[in-house]
Amino acid sequence: MAGAQRIPFGTLDDVPAEAIELTAGALSARVLPLGATLQSLCVPDRSGTSADIVLGFDDVQSYRDRPSWFGVTVGRYANRIAGGRFTLDGRDYVLETNNAPNHLHGGSDGFDQRLWEVADVGSDDAAAWARLTLTSPDGDAGYPGTLHASATYMLTPDALTIDYAATSDAPTIVNLTNHAFFDLSGTGDVLDHRLTIEADAYLPVDATSIPTGERRAVAGTPFDFRDARAIGERVRDGRDGQIAIGRGYDHNYIVRGDVGVLRPAAVLVDPASGRVMTLSITAPGLQLYSGNFLGGAEPGKSGRLYRQGDAVCLEPQAFPDTPNRPDFPSARLDPGETWHSAMRFAFTTA
Repeated sequence: MAGAQRIPFGTLDDVPAEAIELTAGALSARVLPLGATLQSLCVPDRSGTSADIVLGFDDVQSYRDRPSWFGVTVGRYANRIAGGRFTLDGRDYVLETNNAPNHLHGGSDGFDQRLWEVADVGSDDAAAWARLTLTSPDGDAGYPGTLHASATYMLTPDALTIDYAATSDAPTIVNLTNHAFFDLSGTGDVLDHRLTIEADAYLPVDATSIPTGERRAVAGTPFDFRDARAIGERVRDGRDGQIAIGRGYDHNYIVRGDVGVLRPAAVLVDPASGRVMTLSITAPGLQLYSGNFLGGAEPGKSGRLYRQGDAVCLEPQAFPDTPNRPDFPSARLDPGETWHSAMRFAFTTA
């Protein structure tokens, strides 16, 4: 049996807040309406002992006061847009350059900072789910069109699926993703985690982390995860200029297969606990981020200081700066269309 319930979860700006708890078999997840955020995801290890495998905060107010992207829904546009500018149908749009000189993750007041509406919470014998919705008005953060977005979390006994959808009343761009920081050990340090990525090429970036336009083969580089490799094996290999620019991995991979079709993208394995996470996506790209800017300055869950290498992000998304790159798979959304992106995190043990 699966279950879903809305529970009190502290206060947000001095107003009572809530969370949604989902359970299915041995898995459990907690979702916050603020930022449509994955606040916790508990998964058993090979001995059956469950642990929370995502970074975050114990209280909802910290997600507002200390924005760190932990488990949040990122929008309207995940990743970077060069110079905070793009052109659509001959009209120029100017966005906040909150990651100077570029626009990042929808700006400082992006979807991660919005209180989403809880539209549906339910369960049956096979699954538990929560559907959250958000309306972003025309001109919000500089983006055109009124955007109606939804985030649906569905938990089954072996997987968490996150399904994003959006419509607009005018031509616009959209690129939503979840920004969970994963630590399959539940105790810190993912450098021993073994990672496989279903990609033969990735997108090199310039000094400001904007793609150069090149599609570079991973063969013979530290970016080759076609066979399972420890994340820490080459994450500090400064002989590769791309590693030096990103202070580790912070790059988008071109995932094999047809865009729009749910297909294998990555496998993450923690040898110590035996937890295995298999990620399938519909998006064209997968951003690998090795937590390079976790500075250990502020406490997260249970007062733990998160530091570089404590977690890894695997973010399904459109390529960075797509609105300025006509050769990239489009992020355009027109009226009458529905934009859609799904990601499935399946769990086993080894």
